Amino acid sequence: MALAASHDFHGSSSNRWPVDDEGIRRVNGVHRVHRVRRCRNVAATLTVAGLSALGVGVPTVSPAVAAVEPRIDLKVLVVDDGDSPVQAITAELKSTGIPYTTIDLTAANRPTIDAAFLSDTVQGVPRARYQGVVLPNEAPFGAGSAEQAALESYEKTFGVPQVDAYTWAHPEVGLDYTSEGGWAGTLDGRTAGVTAAGRSGPFGYLDGSLSFEDNSPSLQESYGYVGRPRTGFTSYVDIAVPGGAGRGSLIGEYAHDGRRELVVTFAYNQHQREFKVLARGIVEWLTQGVHLGTNRNYFAVHVDDVFAPDSRWDTERNCTPGGFDCADGDGEGTTPIRMTAADAAYAAQWQRSTGFTLDMVYNAGSGEEFKSQNGGTDELTEQLLADKNQYRWINHTYTHPYLGCVQDTTTVPWTCAKDAGGRTRWTSRADIAAQIRDNHDWAVAKGLPVQRGELVTGEHSGLKTLPQMPEDNPNLAGALADNGVTWIASDNSRESDQRSVGSALTVPRYPMNVYYNVGTAAEMTDEYNWIYTSKADGGSGACESNASSTCLDAPLDTATGYASYIVPQEANAALKHAIGNDPRPHYAHQSNLAEDRLLYPVMDKVLADYRALYADNTPLENLRQSAIGAELQNRAAWRSAVSGGKVTAYRIGKTVTVTAPSGTKIPVTAPEGTRQQLLFSTPAFGTPYAGGRSAWTTPDFLQSALTLRLP
Repeated sequence: MALAASHDFHGSSSNRWPVDDEGIRRVNGVHRVHRVRRCRNVAATLTVAGLSALGVGVPTVSPAVAAVEPRIDLKVLVVDDGDSPVQAITAELKSTGIPYTTIDLTAANRPTIDAAFLSDTVQGVPRARYQGVVLPNEAPFGAGSAEQAALESYEKTFGVPQVDAYTWAHPEVGLDYTSEGGWAGTLDGRTAGVTAAGRSGPFGYLDGSLSFEDNSPSLQESYGYVGRPRTGFTSYVDIAVPGGAGRGSLIGEYAHDGRRELVVTFAYNQHQREFKVLARGIVEWLTQGVHLGTNRNYFAVHVDDVFAPDSRWDTERNCTPGGFDCADGDGEGTTPIRMTAADAAYAAQWQRSTGFTLDMVYNAGSGEEFKSQNGGTDELTEQLLADKNQYRWINHTYTHPYLGCVQDTTTVPWTCAKDAGGRTRWTSRADIAAQIRDNHDWAVAKGLPVQRGELVTGEHSGLKTLPQMPEDNPNLAGALADNGVTWIASDNSRESDQRSVGSALTVPRYPMNVYYNVGTAAEMTDEYNWIYTSKADGGSGACESNASSTCLDAPLDTATGYASYIVPQEANAALKHAIGNDPRPHYAHQSNLAEDRLLYPVMDKVLADYRALYADNTPLENLRQSAIGAELQNRAAWRSAVSGGKVTAYRIGKTVTVTAPSGTKIPVTAPEGTRQQLLFSTPAFGTPYAGGRSAWTTPDFLQSALTLRLP
C-alpha cells in the first residue's frame, strides 16, 4: 500500500498522532497510518479590505476593477506543503473534475507568487487566473512576506475565497485560543453538527450531524482544535466542547479585511469518512457553487451467478471443495448454495421496501441444467421471472465457463496450458461468442429487460489476470464485437481504470467482502478467520505475509462475529466508495441472498448510514452498468482535455463560458436558477442535486462554446 511520506509534528514526539489511510482495501479494521503535521503557530497579519458575505453570485471586487467586470477563470490554485489535508482537497478537486494548478512549497524551482502569476489582462479585461485558493494554513508564505501580501491583495481585488486546509484555533483565523473556553484533542468517535448557517450555506446537503471515524481504540486517528468564534466568524460545522460549555467550531468562515477564509481546525486525509462527507461543502464554498466538474454519490450492487449454484466453504478442511487448492477437490461432503423461491420473493420485497434496485447477473444455462435434473421444474426460476421487471439484468454467459486460457490444474496455482509448440491455448472466439449469445437470447425469449451491450464474464475471465494471464484472451474482443457488447465488467481490485477491449470498454467493479462460497454467518466468519488470523491463532497466516493487511487480534466468534464485526467493516468500506463520487458498482453473489441472506445486513447498513448523513436533496444514484461505463468514459475524456490544455472556462459577472474540443462532454455544476443559452432559448440547466444543478453537456448546434446564465 502506498503511504504518504511521514512528517514531523509541531511539538514533542508524544504529541504525534496517526491518521487513517485506506489505500488497498482491507476489512479487518486495523489500519496503516501516516501522519499529518500540526499546523505551525503562524499568525498572519491581514491588512486588506472588504468582501461580500458568502453567497452564490457575482464576486465582490475592488473599485480598481469595478468599472470593467473582471474575468474569473474556473481553475483553483493549490499551495501544497506535502501534508494530507491539502492533498485530500486536491483529490476532491481531481475527482470532481475541477481544473487546478499545484504549487509545491518544497520545490526549489517553484514559481514566485506575485501579481503577475495571479492575474493579468485579456483584451483589456482584468483576469483572475484562479477562482479559489487552497492553502495549508492561513499564511504558508509567512506573515508579512511579499508572496503572502500578493496573495491577499489578489483575493481582495477579485473577491477570491481561500481555504485554510488545517490550522489551529487562534485570533488570526477568527477564533479564541482553545484555552479560552475551547478544547484540543482526539476527535475519534465524536459527533459533530452542521450549524444553521452551514445547512443554509455550503453544507446544506447534510442532515445535520456526522461522526468521526474510530476504527481502532489503540490508534489516534484524527486530532482537532475546537475554538469559540470571534467577530466576523461564522461556524458551519461545530462540536460540543468536551468537558466544557457550549459549542466550538471545526469548520467556519472568517470574513475580515475584505477577504474570506474557510478555516478548518481538524486533521484529516482523503480516505477518512468525515472528510468524504464534508469535502463537497468545502469545494462548493471555495468555488461559490460555480465550477467545472460534477460530484454525485453512487451505489449499485451486482448479484452474480443468478440461477446457478455456488460451491460451499468446508469449515473442516479450510478450503472450497471443487476448487484447485482443495486437497479433495471433487466437492463431496458439501451441498452447493442456491437461492430458493422464498429467497427470490424476499429479494423483490426488500427492493420495494428500500427503493433500491439490484442488478441480477444471470447464467440461464445453469438454471436450465438445474431444471433438467429436477423433473423439468424450478421454483426459483419461476419466481424470478415473475418479478423480472423489478430488477435490472446483466448477461453473465450461459453456463459460466472460464473464458481465458485453457487452465492446467495439475499445478497450484493453476497455469495456462500450452500446445506442442509452446503457445498458450485459448478459449476460442466461437465458444466465447456462443456463451454470450445463448444467454442473451434466453433472456429475450423470457422477456427480461436486458441490454445487449452489457456483459459480466464468469470470474471476469477472458480479461488479463496476473500472474497467469498477463494479457487478454486474444479471442475475446472479436467475440464481444460479434454480440454487440460495449461494456464488459472487470475486477476493480485488479484493474481500477477503465480500458478498451476491442470496441468495448471495461467497467471496474468492487468485490464485496461477503464471500461467494458461504451461505451462513458461521461459514462466513470461519473463512474470514482463516484469512485474517495468524497461524498461531489457527489461521492461514496470509495476513502475516501480506504487506497490505493486518491480522485480527484474535479469531472472531463464529456465532456473533459476522454481525458485530464483518458487517460494519464491509458497510463502511462500501459507504466510503458511495460518498466518494465513485460510480463503480459493487458485486456479490446469489449465494449471499440465500440461506442466512448475508448481503442484506451490509446493504441495509450502507443505506441507513447514508440516509442518516445526507438530506433528501442528495439521493444515492443507482445506475446500471452501461450508464456507469458512460460516466467513466466521459470522465476520462474530460481529464484528457483538461490535462492537454484544451479547455477554456471563465466567468464574467453572471455569464459562464466554456470551450472544449468538439464532441467532448463538459461537466458543470452551478446554482439553482442557472439557465443554458441555446440558439433560440434558455432552458433550465442540468438536473438538481445537493442544492445545485449539474450535468454533462455540450454547446448547442452551431455554437462553439457552452454558455450559462447564472441567477
